[in-house]
Amino acid sequence: MKILFIINPGSGCTDTDWHLIIKNFFKTSDHAIELFQLTVPCLPESVQEKIKSYLPDKVVAVGGDGTVKMVAQYLQETKIPLGIIPAGSANGLAKELMIPEDPIQALDVIVTGGTKRVHLVKINDHLCIHLSDIGFNAYMIKKFDTGNDRGMWGYVKASWKVFWNKPTVRVTIQTDSTSIKRYAAMIVIANATRYGTGALINPIGRLDDEVFEVIILKRISIAEIFKMMITHTPYDYRKTEILQTKTLFIQTEKTAHFQVDGEYLGVLNEIRAYILPNALTVIIP
Repeated sequence: MKILFIINPGSGCTDTDWHLIIKNFFKTSDHAIELFQLTVPCLPESVQEKIKSYLPDKVVAVGGDGTVKMVAQYLQETKIPLGIIPAGSANGLAKELMIPEDPIQALDVIVTGGTKRVHLVKINDHLCIHLSDIGFNAYMIKKFDTGNDRGMWGYVKASWKVFWNKPTVRVTIQTDSTSIKRYAAMIVIANATRYGTGALINPIGRLDDEVFEVIILKRISIAEIFKMMITHTPYDYRKTEILQTKTLFIQTEKTAHFQVDGEYLGVLNEIRAYILPNALTVIIP
């Protein structure tokens, strides 16, 4: 078996020597491996060229959700499965798929694990494999990206700064079956169930069904955050609303911060999204 590892040296907050770990793991293996390190700044098209030239049986993203998304866009609608070695700050999709954080255990999943077909969501011109949102969390990611702290502590500090602003925006939301207007602090387009921080934002979500979820957080409150992080009890409908759909249109009265899979993408006032069913094969335990 030929396995191509796409390594992002800029992911996470550690100085892990992924080249050494991966080579040692496969030292006595019959599998052929190729290690491809991303440049800084990253050239995504180089990933596509490497996949085409090496013709791997499996491609593994070594990085965070942004790295996973970049690799996934070149594997969607192919039969080449995508593996993940969690190496980012939050690793949301890896946690969603229950991939171990321990590097050796994660590498073992690449060799011995099974596969699963999952859907993706196209949001404007962006591919979403995990979670996208506008409002509170996207603004928090902007603060995180411009701060000095990495990892979970960096997310906590950024969240605390944004929490006290509590901005809301008036939105029009159109799904397959309804059109509504709301004031919201945050709207999540959810392909998965939880953030890398552990917050369960979408308790009814599945990666292999026929719909994605739209979670409308009308207010950001300590009580609702506690439910998402700790108790996972039902939401207060007065504060949080969940819709299911295959297509989505959102229009905001004023511009709102926007992120996809942990990558801050600026501000906008319109979103169009639709599901891509059975678009990607992922390697799971």
